[in-house]
Amino acid sequence: MNERAHQKVLIIDDEERIRNILRAILADEGYEVRTARDGIEGLQVSTVFAPEVVIVDLQMPKMDGIETIVRLRGSVPDAVPIILTAHGSIESAVEAIKRGAYDYLTKPFDNEQLLLVVRRAAERARLSSEVRELRQQLGGVYSIEDFLGESSEMRNIKQQLARIAEADATVLVEGESGTGKELAARAIHNASRRQAGPFIVIDCTAIPSSLIESTFFGHEKGAFTDAHERRPGKFEEANGGTAFLDEIGELPHDAQAKLLRVLQEHEFTRVGGTAPVRVDVRVVAATNKDLAGELKEGRFREDLFYRLNVLKVAMPPLRTHPEDIPSLARHFIARHRLLLGSQVTDISEDALRVLSSHRWAGNVRELENTIQRAMLIARGPNIEASDLQQMEWAQQGGADQSGLEAQVKKLAAEAEREMIRSALEATGWNRTAAADLLKVSRKTLFNKMQLYGIGEEKKM
Repeated sequence: MNERAHQKVLIIDDEERIRNILRAILADEGYEVRTARDGIEGLQVSTVFAPEVVIVDLQMPKMDGIETIVRLRGSVPDAVPIILTAHGSIESAVEAIKRGAYDYLTKPFDNEQLLLVVRRAAERARLSSEVRELRQQLGGVYSIEDFLGESSEMRNIKQQLARIAEADATVLVEGESGTGKELAARAIHNASRRQAGPFIVIDCTAIPSSLIESTFFGHEKGAFTDAHERRPGKFEEANGGTAFLDEIGELPHDAQAKLLRVLQEHEFTRVGGTAPVRVDVRVVAATNKDLAGELKEGRFREDLFYRLNVLKVAMPPLRTHPEDIPSLARHFIARHRLLLGSQVTDISEDALRVLSSHRWAGNVRELENTIQRAMLIARGPNIEASDLQQMEWAQQGGADQSGLEAQVKKLAAEAEREMIRSALEATGWNRTAAADLLKVSRKTLFNKMQLYGIGEEKKM
């Protein structure tokens, strides 16, 4: 049997010709293929089709490719997105990768390259699904001890999480983006009596309002177009375990009423169904918004707020406990060393001082990304202060953020430079072979080498 016979690929593109070409190529390889004309239709199809791989056009009406892949995380979290973009839009492709795309293809695309990228993406989806299942089986993968640091803030957080885990009430986790709200929710689940049950993530920012009820509660066969079979919703999948509602503050007002009923009655009705479905689910909700303020402004239901706010934990921003940065930095080095193929094993004291002086608007997530990039830049066993000076925030005197366009262009340039260096090193600095590997002309490669000073670096 063809190993791809049961692997599903969804194509989202507003050009019918492109959809048909991609479908024909992939179907010939044994993939099961569905298509959609825009992001909204793609999200609707994905909830029923559950693809492993999604090919998304970058420029589309109604919803662009970047917004589409962000929202796909809510309906099909294990699906691997590939962005399809016009030649020369490298900056946009890099931004798409930053927002969750696995890879990108440029139009016109090479058939063999297309099949290679899809094959790798499908393998990644399979591995991601297996890892998710193993984490649920192991239970202790995300523990309270995963919160590194011995500052008073982090010791207090560990104590709160341990107490909350013992109860079985609804929990509200507050905190800025990147502070570890999902990690806190997983730690609560894995230290609770529900640790053997499922932990289901529901990203409230990624679900279109028209699909919220189906995503939450599932649907019966024939409930709507493309509903070819009964499909359980997220709450049904979480039965006996924990449902994690990420960014609950983004949930539309009408959807809040539907959620309230589940919290009160512990039951719901599938879309197109008549019989109530009872579930035993603990809800942990997270938000980076001030829900009390949203309540006063009329954007959040008062009754739902008090149902969620039974137990509460506030995750501290990294700038309030910079003394934990050294242990976090070394943890990220150890975590990513093998994955990145890096020779880095430690970080210098000067580099740690640079990190400690930054305010970290993106919190621990921004720190982790910074460490990964520094590991790619570093040429020795340690991350040095000079490696961090290449970061945008360091070049701007510690500013928390720069313009998006400037950041994307610089990141694209860094990625291009590293790709060229890697190709040259892989071919023994044979420019013709490297140009073939990169699928560019020898003249283009030479011009890029001059632009980035790569030839000069090789002579040193």
